[in-house]
Amino acid sequence: MIKKGFLRIAIFFLHLISLLPLWLLFGISNISYYLVYYIVKYRREVVRKNLVNSFPEKNLTEIIAIEKRFYHYLTDLMVEIIKMSSISKAEVLKRVKMKNFDRVEAYFQKGESALACCGHYGNWELGTMACGLKFSTAPRVIYKPINNKIFEEWFNQLRTKFGNVFIPMRQTLREVIATKDKPTLFCFASDQSPMVIDVQHIIQFMHQPTSVLLGLEKIAKQTNRPVFYFDVTRVKRGYYEIDCVPLCLNPDATEDHEITELFFKHLTKSIQKAPEYWLWSHNRWKSNG
Repeated sequence: MIKKGFLRIAIFFLHLISLLPLWLLFGISNISYYLVYYIVKYRREVVRKNLVNSFPEKNLTEIIAIEKRFYHYLTDLMVEIIKMSSISKAEVLKRVKMKNFDRVEAYFQKGESALACCGHYGNWELGTMACGLKFSTAPRVIYKPINNKIFEEWFNQLRTKFGNVFIPMRQTLREVIATKDKPTLFCFASDQSPMVIDVQHIIQFMHQPTSVLLGLEKIAKQTNRPVFYFDVTRVKRGYYEIDCVPLCLNPDATEDHEITELFFKHLTKSIQKAPEYWLWSHNRWKSNG
């Protein structure tokens, strides 16, 4: 009971902090970077291992430079997510520009549905919020529930404040069936790790064998809905652009695993362009030893 009370107080203070202007929050981020990187050393070993294995062509000096840029961005990402607690619709649309979103919207205007995928690259949370304001149908975002139910409740309040619907991963098919008669956009963060018992396919991603989720591909092939890759670019601090890139417009014509591998090819290009914006602190390859 005491722990729950403490968590609710912490969430209350996070909301108060979110009321600060973002430029001031970025000042807090600057200080937090030194604490997180040099003192706490948050997941430094995991990040270093992931970077070394993903960029075998780079020397240690280059790896450390990417590592430091990643931690600078990680603390920015933390304050940007906190800011989502009180951010306005106008500020979301100012900070996240959608490019070629009409490619996706055209399906909704015809009464049809589409699928979207992205990675944990850039501020995927703010980007999803912007999609909910831009598209005529509220995105249904597939997610892995957080173990801490109090923080999950708070986090989902942020995520759904402008109409987005968040669907626990294991309820995806049920929701697809329930909404089959109306235009929908299901969004997948397709670079997440499957549980060991759920591993069905392994690909080469960032020079490493990687177990992958097949949920996006299965839904695409079952429904023949077009699939778009949301290519995120960080324009400058606090500002992003999302390009709606056609990944596969006719899933029926694809081979098994083709859509999944197309996604990872696109994500690899995004990471190689600016590697500091992917979530290197996630122990993505832990099942590979």
